[in-house]
Amino acid sequence: MSSPASKLFEPLKIGTTVLQHRIVLAPLTRYKASETHVPYLPLVSEYYAQRASKPGTLLISEGTFIAARAGGYTHVPGIWSPEQIAAWKSVTAAVHAKGSVIFMQLWALGRSANYQVLHAEDPSFPYVSASDVLLTTKNGPLRPLTVLEIKEYLDLYPQAARNAIEAGFDGVEIHGANGYLIEQFLHEVTNKRTDKYGGSIENRARFALEVVDAVVAAVGAERTAIRFSPWSRFQEMGMPDPLPTYSYVVSQLAARHPELAYLHLVEPRVNGNITREEGSVGAQESNDPLRALWAPRPMIRAGGFTREGAVEAAQSGDLVAFGRLYISNPDLPTRLEHDIPLAPYDRSTFYLVGENSPRGYTDQHFASAAL
Repeated sequence: MSSPASKLFEPLKIGTTVLQHRIVLAPLTRYKASETHVPYLPLVSEYYAQRASKPGTLLISEGTFIAARAGGYTHVPGIWSPEQIAAWKSVTAAVHAKGSVIFMQLWALGRSANYQVLHAEDPSFPYVSASDVLLTTKNGPLRPLTVLEIKEYLDLYPQAARNAIEAGFDGVEIHGANGYLIEQFLHEVTNKRTDKYGGSIENRARFALEVVDAVVAAVGAERTAIRFSPWSRFQEMGMPDPLPTYSYVVSQLAARHPELAYLHLVEPRVNGNITREEGSVGAQESNDPLRALWAPRPMIRAGGFTREGAVEAAQSGDLVAFGRLYISNPDLPTRLEHDIPLAPYDRSTFYLVGENSPRGYTDQHFASAAL
């Protein structure tokens, strides 16, 4: 008789590839790139290769800027220049040498950008969002994207996707979560537009769906995925009831692009990189209605999972993304499969901005040798 954990280690096809288990490396910003947004080598290659050590593992890269104008943080990698593409080729080759799969997460910041950083990158870059609703922690001349500028982003996303495929990635995940540009269009709190990109659910969802349409047209549905965080309040986001908006979006995705590689949803218990306090998640806060709309297609769940929680999630066929525990346990799939104790993570080493060093990045220990 198979154990309950065995479902977690059953193969699953996503897009054009077959995974050997359902444990996924979540997209994790680590700030390991140069001032020109080129990943540090060989450091970044080693980091991803370590976490690809069990063949058939799906890795999702850290958020990667689709263009310089879409950024606004230092030492975050990009995917627009030949130098960036060349560096990423080394990373994907290292992952593929381990027999694993890697998707690139495509990222645009919008109002979350640091205006001073964006301005230093190029004074001509505008500080833009869906509307002019500024984060209380930011300053700068924020303004709404014009319709023409929205069309430019609808070119930037597919070009970034094509560049990612050129760099050897197996697919791309569009970052539609955690209060960044796409979510700024989706949520009423940040979208005060009165044109075709604002107001009704259909209008607020238009940008997200058009981005997916454009990326699918560029690289194919089976190489395209998207991530959402419907319940997150991170970066002053959140709607009283996000289900009508996200139900519409997921229904549209299922109808337009039924062959999408996967849908990635952040659990209600997580706000960005912080797990909410016990008892603070309302009974009505659940992704189950969205899962039902997307089924039976592949879905990744992310946010605060333990081994027991992952085993339970896999019973319904879902994949489970780990972040913090995958940082401290580069052989996490092997540890979970054999119920090997997990090394604790050290949050103080998560964001060593610009540090080209293995400290907290590639200096964790493998337990695999003990098997």
